[in-house]
Amino acid sequence: MAILKVSDLHKSYGATKALNGISFEVPEGAVFGILGPNGGGKTTLLGIILDVLKADSGNFSWFDEQPSPEHRKRIGTLLETPNFYHYLSATRNLEVSRRISERGTVQDIDQVLKKVNLYDRRNGRFSTYSLGMKQRLAIGAALLGSPSVLVLDEPTNGLDPVGIVEIRELILELKAKGHTIIMASHLLDEVEKTCTHVAIMNKGNLLSCGRVDEVLTEDDQVEVGARNVDSLVTNIGDFPGLIHFKQEKDRVLLVLPKDSADLETINRFCSNKGVTLNHLYLRKQKLESRFFELTQN
Repeated sequence: MAILKVSDLHKSYGATKALNGISFEVPEGAVFGILGPNGGGKTTLLGIILDVLKADSGNFSWFDEQPSPEHRKRIGTLLETPNFYHYLSATRNLEVSRRISERGTVQDIDQVLKKVNLYDRRNGRFSTYSLGMKQRLAIGAALLGSPSVLVLDEPTNGLDPVGIVEIRELILELKAKGHTIIMASHLLDEVEKTCTHVAIMNKGNLLSCGRVDEVLTEDDQVEVGARNVDSLVTNIGDFPGLIHFKQEKDRVLLVLPKDSADLETINRFCSNKGVTLNHLYLRKQKLESRFFELTQN
């Protein structure tokens, strides 16, 4: 089942197109990352699927059905950090959040604190919490009412490295417990480490979407090196099927069609050209390089 289906969404602010025909699906159990530079359309997209904003055209559905207030109860959100009381404990703060949001019961609070690994510190004042603990409590507030889906906007924003690791581990734990998570983030490395799927947006357009490993492997990339780099550069352009290559200091990066790179064939080709390789490596493309490759235009 698709948890969320977005079909041809358009949204403009005057002459500015915030969304230009966005379509994708979020499968059940996924950690779905939405990436894009500032102004890319992420916040507008989240606002529409949460009924905070109205699209100019297009539609979306939750749980293979038209959106309804009943569906909204199954979705926990963290669009901005809740204003917790610094002098109250985690338990009391969640009780206040529960009353305001009218989500969940008193019995849910301990369960939520266990999920976000704060149960042992449930009686500690919020002011004594680390940055990561504070953000975990914020996600805990989103979990009140036992939603099956979480929508998180920049869940690691402003955190130190320790806090980022805490939230990363929490997201993976929540996924393992059956939650579907949709998250917008500008931290590419974190998306690569936590997300199963990713949508890359820029200027209101969807540039790429799919499983993270599929988005990262549009082309094969192979690093080659030789003592005589000039000779390598002179000859490598004749390699069959090569899309393009570029020199990176003392090495050369080859770009080949997806799943076509054969290191033995590359080594034999270079040897036949009189070039002895001292470096030959099939590079796993990083999300960062793929992101900038797609959004630089």
